[in-house]
Amino acid sequence: MQTIFLNSAELDQAVAYLKSGQVVAFPTETVYGLGADATNEEAVKKIFEAKGRPNDNPLIIHISNIDQLERYVQYIPDVAKTVMEHFWPGPCTLILKKKGPIAPSVTGGLDTIGVRMPDHPVALELIEKAGIPLAAPSANSSGKPSPTTALHVKKDLDGKIQAIVDGGATGVGLESTVLDLTDPERPTILRPGGVTSEELEEVLGKVWMDAHLSDASVGPKSPGMKYKHYSPEKPVWILPASLEQTREVMDQLEKSGEKIGFLVSDEWFEQLSNKNRKGHTLGEKKNPQQAAARLFSSLRALDEEEVSLILVEPYSKVGIGTAYMNRLEKAASRIVGIS
Repeated sequence: MQTIFLNSAELDQAVAYLKSGQVVAFPTETVYGLGADATNEEAVKKIFEAKGRPNDNPLIIHISNIDQLERYVQYIPDVAKTVMEHFWPGPCTLILKKKGPIAPSVTGGLDTIGVRMPDHPVALELIEKAGIPLAAPSANSSGKPSPTTALHVKKDLDGKIQAIVDGGATGVGLESTVLDLTDPERPTILRPGGVTSEELEEVLGKVWMDAHLSDASVGPKSPGMKYKHYSPEKPVWILPASLEQTREVMDQLEKSGEKIGFLVSDEWFEQLSNKNRKGHTLGEKKNPQQAAARLFSSLRALDEEEVSLILVEPYSKVGIGTAYMNRLEKAASRIVGIS
């Protein structure tokens, strides 16, 4: 199969592909999604095949208006209406009880479905023109860093999907927050993402965090969190929070023959750079939004460098830093100082 690049003025062609049961990658405000008609089982299966994604890992559907939501969920509780009022369109996925003609593979055998309305003009126009909900996980090979540009998609999936709609680089850089509202009295974050727990609590009051986020022995319930994720080919280690300790770690690793790639804040970058190291910056330490937006693209860039190990600076688990650390911990094989 030849994968075709389309621009935002060629959405009619993308719609034709989707309606014929093909898979099309498209931009959202979070990462690029790999879309197929969520009501067409054969089309949805092509997503799993292209990504190499396990079949028991459910997908999120993307919609462009509330009328579509009403077709595919049993009811919309008041708490969901509040979230939609404040955060839709946007990077927040709601887990609700499903109904309607959704392909079985989308929900992985569950009686619930994840739904979101992306905050990207190309994504919204594509869904609206297609007139169907799009099942769309991140448009990468399963387990690899999620794609934030069309070229990232091409590297992973060229020849495996019908088309890629190029809408430029994404903004948020991390996937959506997944909020379970099946118990309206206990809104629970299954996956931290572009909408923070602090933001949700401002409008909902108490919000819970799913047990698996703090206890690795508990199985995750969220799409995209069941298996290893976000890892480049090169091993990723999480650095200590101390600059001095980090400097010592890097020196020791270089003495042992490692070729270091590193990903740190602006404040650390100049302190750690030398001619033997390949480095990228995450932006200002006080701006974790920049770090979140740059994480996946920088991991991909360092993976292309002649390095044997990628070292990444941790951020505080506050606000978007919670989602940043969630993805980094999934990508990493070691936290320095912890065996």
